[in-house]
Amino acid sequence: MRKLFYYITLCRPANVITAMADVLAGASIALFYSNGDAPAEFYTNGIFLLVATAALYAGGIVFNDIFDLETDRIERPERVIPSGTISKQAALIFGTVLLMIALASSAMAGGTSFFIACGIACAALLYNYKSKHHAIAGPLNMGVCRGLNLLLGLSLVPGLLKPNAWLAIVPLVYIFAVTTISRDEVHGGKKKNLAVAFILYLIVFITLCIITGYTKVYMGLGLLLPFFISIMRPLYKAWQNPLPKNIIKAVKAGVLSILFLDATWAAIHNQFLICALIICLLPLSILLGKYFAVT
Repeated sequence: MRKLFYYITLCRPANVITAMADVLAGASIALFYSNGDAPAEFYTNGIFLLVATAALYAGGIVFNDIFDLETDRIERPERVIPSGTISKQAALIFGTVLLMIALASSAMAGGTSFFIACGIACAALLYNYKSKHHAIAGPLNMGVCRGLNLLLGLSLVPGLLKPNAWLAIVPLVYIFAVTTISRDEVHGGKKKNLAVAFILYLIVFITLCIITGYTKVYMGLGLLLPFFISIMRPLYKAWQNPLPKNIIKAVKAGVLSILFLDATWAAIHNQFLICALIICLLPLSILLGKYFAVT
């Protein structure tokens, strides 16, 4: 059981919940624009995609820690792989199996979903191997992963992908901001990075307001304020005193608030049942965040 706990720790389960919420958000957009004419297999395929995104995120995180092994030996020796709790070879097998499960599950939902899942897997591996070390390419790469994850949910109605693909820009910008903040969580923050994150958060907020004006589901705006507060308060504290502990809190808030963002997607697209489901995932993610690492 203890070994299982360490494998779960390696996957960052609190973060995995947010990836599943991305797909639910994409599904809510698909339902809105399909005008109730979704395919008969919509919900069955939705389950396949929830499994796929969970395995994709977990597998990507495992490979992240594999590629970071030498750095973590110095900066985070308590992590599962550098501490020797799980060997590098075992982690490699585990991460590979997770990605294979993800691709197989996405294929069950259709060719379009499989193609997007392949894109997410490749983007995640590229980030882990190379781009994370670049100040711009790293956050952009990570944002692409999240944007594609939203489109993975939208792929439940493939015909809606082309006209609505631009919506992926919102999670891309948001995750660019979170990843920019996270670059300084070990040694302390730079106010320039925090200022960039503030501007990007503001762009996300304004864009969601504009999209709401298009969908005309104004009740969804009720979620925007708590979402905005949840990310801005820890960011402001980090700005005041950019110590590693404050940066980590800002990053953790940014990651967990993805659930607020996804719930807002559902609400402004008139899918309040999915919105409620995503909100119900929030306490679960917060609980998991207390026992398992988020960053």
